[in-house]
Amino acid sequence: MSTQPAPVPEPPAEAGRSPSDLLRTAFGVLKSIPIVWLLLIVMFVWIANADANFLTPSGFLLYLKRAAPLAILAIGAYFVLASGEFDLSVGSLVTVVVVVAARLSDGDPSNTVPVLLVLFAIGLAVGLFNGFCTTILRVPSFIVTLAMLLMLSGAVFLWTGGAPRGALADNFRSIGRDGVEGVPWIDQIPYSVILLVAFAGTAMWLARGGFGRRVLAVGDNDRAAALSGIAVHRVRIATFVISAMSAVLAGIILGGFAGVTAQVGIGLEFEAITAAVLGGTLLGGGRGSVNGAIGGALVLTALFMLLNLYAVDRALEQTFTGIIIVAAVAFTAFRERAG
Repeated sequence: MSTQPAPVPEPPAEAGRSPSDLLRTAFGVLKSIPIVWLLLIVMFVWIANADANFLTPSGFLLYLKRAAPLAILAIGAYFVLASGEFDLSVGSLVTVVVVVAARLSDGDPSNTVPVLLVLFAIGLAVGLFNGFCTTILRVPSFIVTLAMLLMLSGAVFLWTGGAPRGALADNFRSIGRDGVEGVPWIDQIPYSVILLVAFAGTAMWLARGGFGRRVLAVGDNDRAAALSGIAVHRVRIATFVISAMSAVLAGIILGGFAGVTAQVGIGLEFEAITAAVLGGTLLGGGRGSVNGAIGGALVLTALFMLLNLYAVDRALEQTFTGIIIVAAVAFTAFRERAG
């Protein structure tokens, strides 16, 4: 007599998930998203409620135009911080770029190309000096770049007497002020946004390649990186050069729409560091990303725009910047301890 196999019971239908399970799942999803992008969404919603024109194509491009210099500086700050160093000289270098450009250009459009070459040469020299003193002479980067900040500030004051002379040519100013006209739906794409996209694209390409991996390895453990064959000195010097070049590019853009002033770069070094740290870059090096640094710059710019919309005193921007950098570092440390 044949026996029929016992029927395999079908698994019970999945019961509906409890609210606590849904909350845990939602929290897990939110935890996987970098905090900088969550903050950016909150800022965008807040600004859009206060200003209906913000999310229009022209309004959003105006916001990106304002954010471009800080985002470029934040990219440079990322490379230096990720390698385990600091660069406090970028704000003063931005001021030097604007003041020197005005003095050498003197309103003559034919001088613009030579002036741009001189500016990038100055940036290269500053980056190489910072990198050489930090790596070869072994002076802490905090001291080296602080000294460079003071030297550049003193040079600007000595040269200008506190009142910059000369004027930027119209074709120089158009880099930060104008854009590509006649674009459907948005009318104009600012040159500053185009430069930001180009610089960010190049930086991401570097960060995701062998150079970017070497930067993180050096920042994480420079002795182990040296033992593995990485030229630690060359990597760190290269990061200082990238940071200085970002300051030159940001200064060119700022000169376009901010005009010639000896105060144009004050505090930008701290805002750039804040943006990079807010985007997930560790102050000790070894971790971070270019897109995170850009996100941090976008958040800071949105915050400053929000303060302007509510007519908050501009002096409080530095206060908020200090609070943000402490909160960002504390949150990163908490997240690491929580696993």
